[in-house]
Amino acid sequence: MKYYIVAGEASGDLHGSNLMKGLYAEDPQAQLRFWGGPLMDAVYHAHEAGDGLVEDYREGAVMGVVEVIRKGPQLLRRFDRCKADITAWKPDVVILIDYPGFNLKVAEFAHKAGIKVFYYIAPKVWATREGRVKKLRAWVDKLFIVFPFEKPYFDRQGLPYVYAGNPLIDAIASHPALQESREDFLARTGLPNERLIALLAGSRSMEIGQMMPVYMSLADAWHAAHPDDVFVVAAAPARTMKDYQKYVGAREWVKVVFGETYAVLKNARAAVINSGTASLEAALIGTPQVVGYRMNPITGFIARRLIRVKYISLGNLILDRLAFKEYFQEYFTEANLREELERLAGDDQYRSAMLSSYGEIRAALGGSGASAAVARAMIEELK
Repeated sequence: MKYYIVAGEASGDLHGSNLMKGLYAEDPQAQLRFWGGPLMDAVYHAHEAGDGLVEDYREGAVMGVVEVIRKGPQLLRRFDRCKADITAWKPDVVILIDYPGFNLKVAEFAHKAGIKVFYYIAPKVWATREGRVKKLRAWVDKLFIVFPFEKPYFDRQGLPYVYAGNPLIDAIASHPALQESREDFLARTGLPNERLIALLAGSRSMEIGQMMPVYMSLADAWHAAHPDDVFVVAAAPARTMKDYQKYVGAREWVKVVFGETYAVLKNARAAVINSGTASLEAALIGTPQVVGYRMNPITGFIARRLIRVKYISLGNLILDRLAFKEYFQEYFTEANLREELERLAGDDQYRSAMLSSYGEIRAALGGSGASAAVARAMIEELK
């Protein structure tokens, strides 16, 4: 069968790559074409010749009301290209991975073209923009959800779904960084053998622009009190040093490494994270963390009035309580982050309680094999 996959950001590239492995394993005749990134592209070239990557997500990832307006013409051109490519390739199914602002438009087009539509990692309609439920009901044949708390919500909405666990369990367990020693990690990256503090600023340029100034203020204040500690920015593979250097400057106590998120988290004493998938990854790896997020003020103002959940982090949503602290918008300050980081780095009892909560998060997500199970379910649905 022919599978057309659309992923629009780094987390979609990760989950798309694991889904592709499952599709190739379960369907020896599988042909894939996709919008994604380097992880999906690597899986494709391990199984097929030619070029299956239509467009790299790094060329167009965007988030936020103001940012979408600014890049509106570019997004429309990308959508037109996607429609034309789907029409020309004639897939048996279009598989959409998260990225709802773009992917719901693709769902509408594919549905009206008579192509089956699956949505993997459903839009977070339980958190905001519940009006999208009508679009899911109208244009999507089956949802494939990844969080246990989503099941009662979609049951109430009467939307057909499959829940087979969370793919991050497999992605993390199989990653080489989890098997590597600290000594090898330090030797490979050139980082010093000091206490490391991880900084994760996201993969989009607008996120980096919002996070990094606060992170650098934190690094400066922390360095004054803990001069031997080193901050490590786990830089997104989609970005370049230019994206970070203008913020880092000449600070010797701040290092930037690319494509090493799991390894940095594993070897860090604590982490400051911009929410999103990375926060859940830190919980599964076992890194004490504090979450912070800041948007464009206009986007943040709108978001506050649209968001209907208590927490902004997936781990806290899974437990329905604060396993780790979150700071949003005006609360995302150097002072708040530094106070919490002092506890994360030095209070063993506090760290132990957080790690215990991490165990509950992992248990709630279920066991391994989610990506393969989703691939099997998709193929059965198509049959």
